Amino acid sequence: MIALAEVDVTMSTRAAARAEQHTPTTETDSVQPVSQAGRLVTEEEYWRDYYFESDIHYEWNNGRLEEKPVSDYGTYLVYAWFTLLLQHFLRARPIAKMVALEMGFRLPLPTGTVIRKPDFGVVRNDNPQPLLYFDASYHGVFDLCVEALSERKPAGIVRDTVTKKAEYAAGGVKEYIILHREPERQAFYTLTTAGVYVPIAPEEGVIHSRVLPGLGFRLDDLIAQPSLEEMRRDPVYAAFVLPGWREAEERAEAEARRAESESQARMALEQRLDEEIRARQEAEEALAQLRAQRPGR
Repeated sequence: MIALAEVDVTMSTRAAARAEQHTPTTETDSVQPVSQAGRLVTEEEYWRDYYFESDIHYEWNNGRLEEKPVSDYGTYLVYAWFTLLLQHFLRARPIAKMVALEMGFRLPLPTGTVIRKPDFGVVRNDNPQPLLYFDASYHGVFDLCVEALSERKPAGIVRDTVTKKAEYAAGGVKEYIILHREPERQAFYTLTTAGVYVPIAPEEGVIHSRVLPGLGFRLDDLIAQPSLEEMRRDPVYAAFVLPGWREAEERAEAEARRAESESQARMALEQRLDEEIRARQEAEEALAQLRAQRPGR
């Protein structure tokens, strides 16, 4: 009886476990965070209660919370490739610092104060406000802002292409780049002395940054996303993508050419010596024949 009871308990336990595995998840089992977009809060409340929010990222627009939209994977790949390119550029030419991780900055504009979190920003070393090691927000104005465009909602498109474009220009962001998996949705702006953004015209398909002199990239490569191995052999990127490897290869190639040149010189010398020996032998043989042909010999 005890054994049967134990079996019944075991079977009941297993059945309950199987039933639990197949029980549909209810809304209470997985609570989705509720967006607070549109809520009116003070700037102090934003910094205290919403700036570090991890489930939903918020920006602050003159007293109102705005939810930061999410880009799709294709656009993320463009963003990731461009970020990698910029990392290599700044490693080779450390003239600025870049930051992502939802770091925001404050723009007091004539129309009201906004707090924006670009997908990543760049601060040049000569910026009046340096980016400090323990900063969780940037206290100056980024020199370059990059946004990965989200098209999930029309409002997200308008925010990046119209609203933020106007805000960044008015706030003094010198360069603004919008990335997307579709080339026609990409945009590259530079700030004029009049405080207006104008498109950066590509030169033979290459965009050249004004904020980061020496940084150039092909528009086609934002979609093709060539590897580091390909880029380090490309004249557009070779100066800053793995330059140490290229220099080592050039030294190795120069050494190989020198060794080949020395080998060829040595072979030429040996050939010349052989020719001189043969010529001497031939001359000696000819002289011996002449002596043998003299009369009275």
